Amino acid sequence: MYQHDSLLLAPGPTTVPREILERMNLPMTGHRTKEFSQIIHQASRDLQTIFGAKHPVAILTSSGTSALEAAMVNIANPEDNIVIIVSGAFGDRFRKIASSYPFNAHIFEVEWGKGVDLKEFETYLNSLNVDIKAIFTQFCETSTSVKHPINELGKLVKAFNPDIYFIVDGVSIIGAVEVDMEEDNIDVLISGSQKAIMLPPGAAFVAYNDRAIERFKEVTTSRFYLDLNKYITSLNDDSTPFTPAVSLIRGVQAYCDLIREEKFENTIKRHEVCKTAVRESLKALGMTLLVEDQFASPTVTAFVPNKDEVKQIKDELLSRFNITIAGGQQHLKGTILRVGHMGKVSPNDMLQFISALEIILSEIRDESVIGKGVSKFQEVVNQYV
Repeated sequence: MYQHDSLLLAPGPTTVPREILERMNLPMTGHRTKEFSQIIHQASRDLQTIFGAKHPVAILTSSGTSALEAAMVNIANPEDNIVIIVSGAFGDRFRKIASSYPFNAHIFEVEWGKGVDLKEFETYLNSLNVDIKAIFTQFCETSTSVKHPINELGKLVKAFNPDIYFIVDGVSIIGAVEVDMEEDNIDVLISGSQKAIMLPPGAAFVAYNDRAIERFKEVTTSRFYLDLNKYITSLNDDSTPFTPAVSLIRGVQAYCDLIREEKFENTIKRHEVCKTAVRESLKALGMTLLVEDQFASPTVTAFVPNKDEVKQIKDELLSRFNITIAGGQQHLKGTILRVGHMGKVSPNDMLQFISALEIILSEIRDESVIGKGVSKFQEVVNQYV
């Protein structure tokens, strides 16, 4: 049977564009050379547009989880009261990080698949009766495909107490959404390389404002590699505190060049088109979506097939069509499927997924759904043209 080219539609890692791979394959240069100083200078500043940041963005050689931990240990002192919004596996990771340190973590649980209810959260904050130092949340909870209302959440935090630090995990959404750290009242915004920023895994990013810079200097929590003061001091000298992933940082430059060429507003629009077309197509195929439209992420969609279809759909997409998607995590394992539409992805890529899904579903259900999803997909895309 004809073997299709592979199509990686997991919610990370994502396909890496040829232009980025070519830049990353340039001959290695020393990380204490003038050439690398120019690379880190440009890369850290080019990222400011993507993060809506006023300062150069720190680049760590490590996974996105390191940025979650760095954000916490540079903002919170031992015994500080912090609030963590947990609405999925990655909010839960923030909780696990907090439990490894002497912080007083208060957990605001949100049902998986739901967005933060602002009134409920405000009521929760009022009920704590403690001096809250920081609030941690996901922007997009990758495990459920929920996009939280970050701008409104930031305003709520600021109105509740302007001294609270607001830290946002943007690992699976930065690069696909408009964000302005000042307007959104975000003090620290973090991300990873392997999602919408469409690089290989291995780099993490931390953006920060003036308040955060001053806070990093005051905090006494033990840290070494993840001490953000070291990264900020080094960035001022166009350097890094430790040996960096030179090739990946070259890749950051190439990524930013691609976004500049496409124009960031068009990048955001492309993700929105893919999101809406995929969601409407899945509905047309009789699939239940885990997340309501208002909380739908532009980078990943979770859908709920019949329980006996989950494994078959995932396996056959890969074995017959060379398309990779993801299953659920923790208690959602075996009940949902997640398809990524982030980074180097176009409506044409997503149309391949919908077309293949139609074939598989028609066979599983012994009832033709051919054309139902595809025609809805084309209808949605046509509205954006």
